[in-house]
Amino acid sequence: MMCSDVTVVVDAQDDLYSTHTALQAHCPEAGCITVQPTPANSSPTALAHDMLYALEKRLASGPNTPDAWLDSVDTAWLAAAAWAIAAGVRHVVVPRAHLLTSQRIDQLLAWRERAGAQLTLLWQKAPCGLPPGLARVERHISGPDQLEALLAAPKPLPARPFLPLAAPTMAEAAAVGAGVSPAPPRRGTRSARVRPGRQASPCTGAMATAQVVEPAPAAGITSGGASALTTLAHPLMSGALSVLAFTQVGLGSLRFTRDLDITGDVSVIKTHGPGHRHCPVHVIPAWARPLLAAARAHHRLAGRSPTDHVFAPAMLADARHLRAHAGRLPHLNLAGPASLLVP
Repeated sequence: MMCSDVTVVVDAQDDLYSTHTALQAHCPEAGCITVQPTPANSSPTALAHDMLYALEKRLASGPNTPDAWLDSVDTAWLAAAAWAIAAGVRHVVVPRAHLLTSQRIDQLLAWRERAGAQLTLLWQKAPCGLPPGLARVERHISGPDQLEALLAAPKPLPARPFLPLAAPTMAEAAAVGAGVSPAPPRRGTRSARVRPGRQASPCTGAMATAQVVEPAPAAGITSGGASALTTLAHPLMSGALSVLAFTQVGLGSLRFTRDLDITGDVSVIKTHGPGHRHCPVHVIPAWARPLLAAARAHHRLAGRSPTDHVFAPAMLADARHLRAHAGRLPHLNLAGPASLLVP
């Protein structure tokens, strides 16, 4: 199979200008990132971690790091793909690709299939050593001028991945299509809107519930707290802790949140109380929307259903990794005496 979205730039003379051009192309806000492979790092997850770093994510360090589960190759690359999708990354540039092993090249190509981004590799030595994984690449160019023109060209929208849509239930879809509310307002109310956070009907998705219930406003957090959550490396950790921060609910209320409990525009989320007796909806603040988008992309890339619980993998082992991250962010008050991280 030919790789039409991959370009190999052959720079046999290792021109410094080519490297400079690649580094200057790094602009996440414009959908382009430059991933610099860490030299002489033999860890199987090294390149995935470099990708996360380019996406402005930082792994926690130390012997008992809560990011230990990102030492798994599949887990690390899945996290990198989810963040790239949420950030709208359309082009990835990798200088000094000739130093990568065949396994790392294959990992990059597999990541590209998941994330749907264009991939440009700088092969900065003679092309005779191209690995088999790049022999299928349709486009080879050479020279700094061609590289500069490639990076300046308009970036295509990702053709992949084909993420399944988080469709509402059949009853909700029929109600929305007919232009009616999927659940009637409570008796005695003067309109379909009720008090913020009140439950409208048992466990419909967020889209349907938000039509008849006024979402509760988001609790404010400091800009430092939002920045700290944004840089967490795993999208489920970042997403889960952000929900706990802006909803002020406990861990048990987050445990059963499904993909369909996040609206399509990532503006409202629904949480669930014991026995679904109180399942409020909440406004998602602007700073948290990319985090929830990444968590949902992670959920769907893993092949899970819209009715599955989004944060279930973060709840394993008594949510040990989640609690550890909360302990590293004391200014969010997620692990204090009045802990929100109580089941």
